[in-house]
Amino acid sequence: MTHRAGRHFLQIPGPTNVPDRVLRAIDAPTMDHRGPEFGELGKYVLDGLKPIFKTKNPVIIYPASGTGAWEGALVNTLSPGDKVLMVETGHFATLWQEMAGKLGLTVEFVAGDWRTGVDPAVVEAKLKEDKGHTIKAVCAVHNETSTGVASRIGLVRKAIDAAGHPALLLVDTISSLASIDYRHDEWGVDVTVAGSQKGLMLPPGLSFNAISDKAIAAAKTAKLQKAYWDWQPMLAANAKGFFPYTPATNLLYGLKEAIDMLLEEGLENVFARHDRHAEATRRAVRG
Repeated sequence: MTHRAGRHFLQIPGPTNVPDRVLRAIDAPTMDHRGPEFGELGKYVLDGLKPIFKTKNPVIIYPASGTGAWEGALVNTLSPGDKVLMVETGHFATLWQEMAGKLGLTVEFVAGDWRTGVDPAVVEAKLKEDKGHTIKAVCAVHNETSTGVASRIGLVRKAIDAAGHPALLLVDTISSLASIDYRHDEWGVDVTVAGSQKGLMLPPGLSFNAISDKAIAAAKTAKLQKAYWDWQPMLAANAKGFFPYTPATNLLYGLKEAIDMLLEEGLENVFARHDRHAEATRRAVRG
């Protein structure tokens, strides 16, 4: 392997560069994940994530990439043959719908041009047509990593409500959480999918499901096969800060530091900083 002088600066949509504070936190001896000290860490990060997702409900942490959290969202809430409404907003929305099909779900995939987000009017119209409520979930990507296109999730929820439809709302925030404004509870999202390697400032390796009461209720009757992704043992172990299988301990050290950094700066200030950088980039391109 060639060793280069200086420090490599990563310039891709994600993973993103990891701050020194987070790297130093990860660089610590691995503790016993069944001991009392770990339980304290577990409770800290599980509770600390809630204000970042803007939820009062549980957030589940998997040792996985964002793709794992996609699967966790689907298999815990749906049954074989269930119909899901998904919208083509870019490469990752396309990959998520491909996964849904592989899992045995029936996908209605609304074609898009990769230049616009989810159209709430289309969602409302599709759900109003579904008189028998065969659509069990609406899946949307909040911000498309591949294109930078953002969708108005609050308006998507209003569209579902306007249609008087009981479908769950599942949202991918892998490249938006802790980067642009997101409100799990206020926007009535049932499962929010997230990953560690972008706005949370960590290396890849952690993924997340923030879950609503409605999603927890749906999980009790969902019939898709699951073992590793099952929420129930996670929720039971998480109550005391632990996990049902070996967690990514050192990444959790980093997660604690990242949570502290985000809350120290204040989420609104974080969003404003990203807005400034985005506008600077747009002006540079125009120039």
